[in-house]
Amino acid sequence: MEKGIPWNEQVDVISSDESSSSSDSEIEVRDSHSGKQLLTNDAIDQPTTHVLDQPLKDITSEGTLIKRAELYQDYMKQIPIPTHRGSLIPFTSWMGLGKSIKQMYGQPLHYLTNVQLKHWDQLRIGSEEEDRPLDTIVHPSKAEATIWLLEEVHRRTTSHYHIAKLWLLDPMHHAFVDSIFPQL
Repeated sequence: MEKGIPWNEQVDVISSDESSSSSDSEIEVRDSHSGKQLLTNDAIDQPTTHVLDQPLKDITSEGTLIKRAELYQDYMKQIPIPTHRGSLIPFTSWMGLGKSIKQMYGQPLHYLTNVQLKHWDQLRIGSEEEDRPLDTIVHPSKAEATIWLLEEVHRRTTSHYHIAKLWLLDPMHHAFVDSIFPQL
Protein backbone atom coordinates (compact mmCIF):
# COMPACT_ATOMS: atom_id res chain seq x y z
CA MET A 1 0.00 0.00 0.00
CA GLU A 2 1.27 3.44 -0.89
CA LYS A 3 2.04 5.89 1.91
CA GLY A 4 -0.32 8.88 2.03
CA ILE A 5 0.76 12.50 1.95
CA PRO A 6 1.36 13.89 5.47
CA TRP A 7 -1.08 16.62 6.58
CA ASN A 8 1.56 19.31 6.78
CA GLU A 9 3.13 18.45 3.43
CA GLN A 10 3.43 21.26 0.91
CA VAL A 11 1.98 21.01 -2.59
CA ASP A 12 3.76 22.83 -5.40
CA VAL A 13 1.71 24.59 -8.07
CA ILE A 14 3.60 25.05 -11.31
CA SER A 15 2.14 27.41 -13.89
CA SER A 16 3.64 28.33 -17.23
CA ASP A 17 1.87 30.78 -19.48
CA GLU A 18 3.67 30.84 -22.81
CA SER A 19 0.89 32.53 -24.72
CA SER A 20 -1.62 35.20 -23.90
CA SER A 21 -4.53 32.78 -24.32
CA SER A 22 -5.74 31.37 -21.03
CA SER A 23 -6.68 28.06 -22.68
CA ASP A 24 -3.03 27.45 -23.62
CA SER A 25 -1.74 27.91 -20.09
CA GLU A 26 -0.31 24.83 -18.37
CA ILE A 27 -1.11 24.22 -14.74
CA GLU A 28 0.27 21.33 -12.77
CA VAL A 29 0.00 20.50 -9.07
CA ARG A 30 2.59 18.16 -7.56
CA ASP A 31 3.11 16.72 -4.10
CA SER A 32 6.45 18.20 -3.01
CA HIS A 33 7.28 15.10 -0.95
CA SER A 34 6.87 12.39 -3.57
CA GLY A 35 6.86 14.53 -6.71
CA LYS A 36 3.60 12.82 -7.66
CA GLN A 37 1.31 14.70 -10.02
CA LEU A 38 -1.99 15.49 -8.29
CA LEU A 39 -3.75 17.78 -10.74
CA THR A 40 -3.09 18.77 -14.33
CA ASN A 41 -4.38 21.24 -16.87
CA ASP A 42 -6.60 18.50 -18.36
CA ALA A 43 -8.58 18.28 -15.12
CA ILE A 44 -9.21 22.01 -14.92
CA ASP A 45 -9.74 23.28 -18.43
CA GLN A 46 -13.23 24.23 -17.26
CA PRO A 47 -13.77 27.24 -14.96
CA THR A 48 -13.22 26.55 -11.26
CA THR A 49 -16.95 26.28 -10.60
CA HIS A 50 -17.07 23.17 -12.81
CA VAL A 51 -14.38 21.38 -10.80
CA LEU A 52 -17.00 20.70 -8.13
CA ASP A 53 -19.13 18.85 -10.67
CA GLN A 54 -16.34 16.48 -11.67
CA PRO A 55 -15.76 13.23 -9.77
CA LEU A 56 -12.79 13.76 -7.47
CA LYS A 57 -11.26 10.42 -8.41
CA ASP A 58 -10.82 11.79 -11.94
CA ILE A 59 -9.08 14.92 -10.68
CA THR A 60 -6.77 13.54 -8.02
CA SER A 61 -4.09 10.91 -8.19
CA GLU A 62 -5.77 7.65 -7.20
CA GLY A 63 -8.19 9.45 -4.93
CA THR A 64 -5.40 10.54 -2.56
CA LEU A 65 -7.21 13.70 -1.55
CA ILE A 66 -10.45 11.80 -0.89
CA LYS A 67 -8.59 9.27 1.23
CA ARG A 68 -6.90 12.04 3.25
CA ALA A 69 -10.26 13.73 3.81
CA GLU A 70 -11.86 10.42 4.80
CA LEU A 71 -9.09 9.66 7.32
CA TYR A 72 -9.34 13.21 8.68
CA GLN A 73 -13.13 13.05 9.08
CA ASP A 74 -12.99 9.60 10.69
CA TYR A 75 -10.37 10.84 13.15
CA MET A 76 -12.37 13.98 14.01
CA LYS A 77 -15.49 11.85 14.65
CA GLN A 78 -13.59 9.92 17.32
CA ILE A 79 -12.71 12.99 19.41
CA PRO A 80 -15.37 13.57 22.07
CA ILE A 81 -16.82 17.04 22.52
CA PRO A 82 -16.09 18.25 26.08
CA THR A 83 -19.19 18.29 28.25
CA HIS A 84 -17.75 20.17 31.24
CA ARG A 85 -16.55 23.68 30.72
CA GLY A 86 -14.49 25.08 33.54
CA SER A 87 -14.11 28.81 33.16
CA LEU A 88 -14.94 31.85 31.08
CA ILE A 89 -12.41 32.52 28.34
CA PRO A 90 -11.79 36.19 27.54
CA PHE A 91 -11.43 36.84 23.80
CA THR A 92 -11.28 39.67 21.31
CA SER A 93 -11.96 37.69 18.13
CA TRP A 94 -13.57 34.42 17.10
CA MET A 95 -10.24 33.00 15.95
CA GLY A 96 -8.69 34.06 19.25
CA LEU A 97 -11.43 32.20 21.14
CA GLY A 98 -10.86 29.16 18.94
CA LYS A 99 -7.14 29.21 19.71
CA SER A 100 -7.84 29.47 23.45
CA ILE A 101 -10.31 26.57 23.27
CA LYS A 102 -7.72 24.41 21.51
CA GLN A 103 -5.16 25.17 24.21
CA MET A 104 -7.55 24.76 27.14
CA TYR A 105 -9.07 21.45 26.00
CA GLY A 106 -6.06 20.08 24.10
CA GLN A 107 -8.24 19.38 21.08
CA PRO A 108 -8.15 20.39 17.45
CA LEU A 109 -11.10 22.17 15.93
CA HIS A 110 -12.50 20.86 12.66
CA TYR A 111 -11.26 22.38 9.42
CA LEU A 112 -14.75 23.76 8.71
CA THR A 113 -15.01 25.27 12.20
CA ASN A 114 -11.69 27.07 11.76
CA VAL A 115 -12.83 28.40 8.37
CA GLN A 116 -16.12 29.60 9.91
CA LEU A 117 -14.35 31.39 12.77
CA LYS A 118 -12.16 33.22 10.26
CA HIS A 119 -15.27 34.15 8.28
CA TRP A 120 -17.03 35.49 11.38
CA ASP A 121 -14.01 37.68 12.15
CA GLN A 122 -14.02 39.00 8.59
CA LEU A 123 -17.70 39.91 8.92
CA ARG A 124 -16.79 42.37 11.68
CA ILE A 125 -14.44 44.37 9.46
CA GLY A 126 -15.91 47.79 8.85
CA SER A 127 -18.64 47.51 11.48
CA GLU A 128 -19.08 50.07 14.27
CA GLU A 129 -18.05 47.41 16.79
CA GLU A 130 -14.96 46.24 14.88
CA ASP A 131 -12.46 47.44 17.52
CA ARG A 132 -14.54 46.43 20.52
CA PRO A 133 -13.46 43.15 22.18
CA LEU A 134 -15.87 40.44 21.13
CA ASP A 135 -16.36 39.15 24.68
CA THR A 136 -18.06 42.46 25.53
CA ILE A 137 -20.54 41.88 22.69
CA VAL A 138 -21.17 38.12 22.98
CA HIS A 139 -21.08 36.47 26.42
CA PRO A 140 -18.04 34.15 26.62
CA SER A 141 -20.16 31.15 27.69
CA LYS A 142 -22.52 31.59 24.75
CA ALA A 143 -19.63 32.09 22.32
CA GLU A 144 -17.86 28.95 23.53
CA ALA A 145 -21.09 26.94 23.44
CA THR A 146 -21.67 28.16 19.87
CA ILE A 147 -18.23 26.94 18.79
CA TRP A 148 -18.74 23.53 20.40
CA LEU A 149 -22.16 23.17 18.76
CA LEU A 150 -20.68 24.06 15.39
CA GLU A 151 -17.81 21.68 16.05
CA GLU A 152 -20.20 18.84 16.88
CA VAL A 153 -22.10 19.37 13.62
CA HIS A 154 -18.87 19.42 11.59
CA ARG A 155 -17.37 16.37 13.29
CA ARG A 156 -20.48 14.22 13.11
CA THR A 157 -22.18 15.14 9.85
CA THR A 158 -19.68 16.41 7.28
CA SER A 159 -19.02 14.29 4.22
CA HIS A 160 -15.38 13.58 3.48
CA TYR A 161 -16.19 14.15 -0.20
CA HIS A 162 -17.26 17.69 0.62
CA ILE A 163 -14.06 18.30 2.58
CA ALA A 164 -11.96 16.89 -0.27
CA LYS A 165 -13.67 19.21 -2.78
CA LEU A 166 -13.03 22.22 -0.55
CA TRP A 167 -9.40 21.20 -0.08
CA LEU A 168 -9.03 20.81 -3.83
CA LEU A 169 -10.19 24.39 -4.34
CA ASP A 170 -8.02 25.77 -1.52
CA PRO A 171 -4.32 24.92 -1.86
CA MET A 172 -3.73 26.52 1.56
CA HIS A 173 -6.32 24.33 3.33
CA HIS A 174 -3.65 22.85 5.59
CA ALA A 175 -3.50 26.21 7.41
CA PHE A 176 -6.95 25.42 8.85
CA VAL A 177 -6.20 21.80 9.77
CA ASP A 178 -5.01 21.81 13.39
CA SER A 179 -1.94 19.82 14.34
CA ILE A 180 -3.19 18.94 17.85
CA PHE A 181 -3.54 15.17 18.32
CA PRO A 182 -5.31 14.28 21.57
CA GLN A 183 -5.11 10.79 22.99
CA LEU A 184 -8.33 8.97 22.18
